[in-house]
Amino acid sequence: MTTATTGRSADGTARSARKPATMAQALNRAMRDAMAEDPAVHVLGEDVGTLGGVFRVTDGLTKEFGEDRCTDTPLAEAGILGTAVGMAMYGLRPVVEMQFDAFAYPAFEQLLSHVAKMRNRTRGKMPLPVTIRVPYGGGIGGVEHHSDSSEAYYMATPGLHVVTPATVADAYGLLRAAIASDDPVVFLEPKRLYWSKADWSPEEPEAVEPIGRARVRRTGTSATLITYGPSVPVCLEAAEAAREEGWDLEVVDLRSLVPFDDETVCASVRRTGRAVVVHESSGFGGPGGEIAARITERCFHHLEAPVLRVAGFDIPYPPPMLERHHLPGVDRVLDAVARLQWEAEWTERPEASGRPGAPERSGR
Repeated sequence: MTTATTGRSADGTARSARKPATMAQALNRAMRDAMAEDPAVHVLGEDVGTLGGVFRVTDGLTKEFGEDRCTDTPLAEAGILGTAVGMAMYGLRPVVEMQFDAFAYPAFEQLLSHVAKMRNRTRGKMPLPVTIRVPYGGGIGGVEHHSDSSEAYYMATPGLHVVTPATVADAYGLLRAAIASDDPVVFLEPKRLYWSKADWSPEEPEAVEPIGRARVRRTGTSATLITYGPSVPVCLEAAEAAREEGWDLEVVDLRSLVPFDDETVCASVRRTGRAVVVHESSGFGGPGGEIAARITERCFHHLEAPVLRVAGFDIPYPPPMLERHHLPGVDRVLDAVARLQWEAEWTERPEASGRPGAPERSGR
């Protein structure tokens, strides 16, 4: 039986009922609300119209707003994004869907040469409010070209904002913020979280932190797990499992990769003294290296151990039957936590906050 929760706002008026909603539904509602409020917002991409998108995230938008506002395009990513550039230059706010993560690669020339540079090239006179929605990451049994974690490419491109939600509320709030932004935003949607659910009210969506702000999803004292997108639930599960080992782990959801929230991340690491960065993207040249460097530069004298990374392997995405070995899971996260030099602290400071030096976990 479906349940709904109600409450009252700060002024005492009744709030709309909160019901279970999926991330896909929240994203759909974000585009619908943005299109209803601003006729300049247009959605375009492969199969976004009649089909409603491969993952049905754009379902019903063409029926409600017409083919001129939610438009099916040819299978030509470079042409789709190039069209969006022209639309934005003439005052529209295009929302582009790249059907799958690796399908976006043919559009990289448009992204690097025009989307990321136009505002700077015109000395701020021509903003380019393009939102590029990219379903990304693994965990759904997809094959090669359908499961890439390509965030490092976008993070390394100056001029782009890069965000990725991990909750239903963030899916709505961050997408609304992205569409309203005058800067181009690459909006990375974790495919395996499309069907995750939470109690949520589309009529009165809860306020969320803006683009550029991280959020502590779980407080702790032993170490900080820094993560985003599809790895957030993994880290929360690992933090619960870590209690059996005597560790109290804090989990920071970055939400925004660019701009990066150094303040929240560093405040957490300075409290705990240890950090592990977790993501699906490959380790070599991946986001974790930049994040670890930023933490080391800003928190060096607070660190009790080197910053560690848990990432996808440095290989092309494997076949579906093998992806569970490739993706960071709870056991790999706990293995990394066990390597954070607990033995030295426990030997030298046995009174230190009750954090035992658990032996390195094996057989995982």
